[in-house]
Amino acid sequence: MQASSIMIQNGTVIDGTGAKGFQADVRLSDGLITEVASGLEQQPGETCLDAEGCYVTPGLIESHTHFDGTMWWQPDLEPLPGCGVTTVVMGNCGFALAPLHDDPAVQAEVVKIFSFFEDIPEAPFFSKLPWSWRTWSEYSAAMQEQVKVPTNYGTFVGHIALRLAVMGMDAWERAATPEETSRMARLLDDALCAGALGMSTNLMDHDGEDRPVPSLLADDAEFSALFEVMAAYPGATVQVVVDSLMRFTAADSMQRLARLTEGLPIRLQWGGVPTLQWQRDYGIQQPLLELHERFAEEGRDFWTGYAHVPITVTASVRHSLLFAQSNDYVWHEVVTAETDEQKLALLADPQWRERARHSWDNESLETGFFRQPQAILLDNSENGTGPSNITLGEYAEQLGGVHGSDAMAEWIIRNGLSSTVSMPPWVKDDEMIVRLTRDPHAVGNINDSGAHGQMFCGAGDNMLLYTDYVRKGKLSMEEAVYSQTGKLAEHFGFTDRGTLKVGQRADVTVFSLDEIERRDKYKTEDVPDGKGGFTWRWTRDPAPVRVTIVNGEVTFDGRESTGAMPGVMVSHRPQASQ
Repeated sequence: MQASSIMIQNGTVIDGTGAKGFQADVRLSDGLITEVASGLEQQPGETCLDAEGCYVTPGLIESHTHFDGTMWWQPDLEPLPGCGVTTVVMGNCGFALAPLHDDPAVQAEVVKIFSFFEDIPEAPFFSKLPWSWRTWSEYSAAMQEQVKVPTNYGTFVGHIALRLAVMGMDAWERAATPEETSRMARLLDDALCAGALGMSTNLMDHDGEDRPVPSLLADDAEFSALFEVMAAYPGATVQVVVDSLMRFTAADSMQRLARLTEGLPIRLQWGGVPTLQWQRDYGIQQPLLELHERFAEEGRDFWTGYAHVPITVTASVRHSLLFAQSNDYVWHEVVTAETDEQKLALLADPQWRERARHSWDNESLETGFFRQPQAILLDNSENGTGPSNITLGEYAEQLGGVHGSDAMAEWIIRNGLSSTVSMPPWVKDDEMIVRLTRDPHAVGNINDSGAHGQMFCGAGDNMLLYTDYVRKGKLSMEEAVYSQTGKLAEHFGFTDRGTLKVGQRADVTVFSLDEIERRDKYKTEDVPDGKGGFTWRWTRDPAPVRVTIVNGEVTFDGRESTGAMPGVMVSHRPQASQ
């Protein structure tokens, strides 16, 4: 629906500032909010939307996504419009598509990294993206010219991409030379000048061969040079993921970054204080919470990122990082086997099974799910052989009490290599989630949308803040809306959107709390496989919200997405979204 003027009547306005809601009408004209007042009269030719019984809020911001590649081949970004999302932030975790090295092999490495860590097939990266850029500014221009999507989008420049663009494959092997560091700094400056939100980096991940990602090889001199560039761009953000899941190096990493940014006007978002119950029970949470509080007391512009949803844990032998990230590299051998025949041969091989049992019991992370096969759910059979929707532990008993690793190998052989198994959701620490939602130095709504399509995380998870926390009385609607709108806009420097105020961009969501849900997942076959066909991903139906409006255009009408593609690139510099 396109209209030069839209009036939303009779709703409860939650303006995204944290202030108490109030009854008012909202008028949108030519992409801007032009009036917020009671008793507005409909103007000739104006579209009128009745919001009685609904909340009228700023459009929701997804603060951590990986749509960088996906938006080129799935521009509808379903189901985000039906979940009230009007802006997505990409380029997180150090993973980004620019800048680029001239060598095609290094360019392919960018895709491989993205594909492994975010579980996105490689094929569409090569078939759907033009790869016409070398610098981030050229990448930004290509996106704005060639990609039309229903949400606004902002993106970081990735530290890993910077290293690969300058150092080639040596980025995996060593620290940078002074000359290479200077070149990285110039490329970062190009990105920030062109409107990048900042720089994302990664002090957590290891790949399928247990190699630390290139940013983990950056020395203090490299980080300091990049931080000096960042300091010249007020409002830009350093975003970093640290390890509170596997090797538990988060505290040391943050102590290091605090030292390297001492005295610099750096805004830094780190992820963050853990919000899972096992992290609290294992004593991982408290030291990081103390760091968070210390940074605030010191007056640092440090923001802790957190999630209000549990981490997605679905395993596949087709394409999954879960085994490697759980330190079970024997099972990861099946993932990396190139052909179906090789995968099946490994799963059936007695010697591989013996090694797999040992790895499952002794090498996998003590906190990982493989130590508890009785909880793993066999929930997605490719061919329907089954049994389905029972636990791996139950299936192992049916097979005569065999080891959980052997039982999973048997189930995959019988049910097909595209079958998946799911771990039960980690129990959340709701007390900490509520505390961080109310904390002025925390960034929420980190949902990982666009990543892990066959694991499924993110899209629609923003609704859980309303259904699991507001509906159950743990948070007020004002707190929940602020955390997904005005607070994030402030953090990222989106000064022209994020609140329902006159003069702001017309990004608006209308919903009834009684109508929305995070819907169940189901399969859809719409991911290009590079062979002229498609492979599958998980998706879900819209919440649905009553209406989503982006830059004054309706992108979701209460039943379905409208096909409107009004999204623009946004930045900490307001002129970039004009």
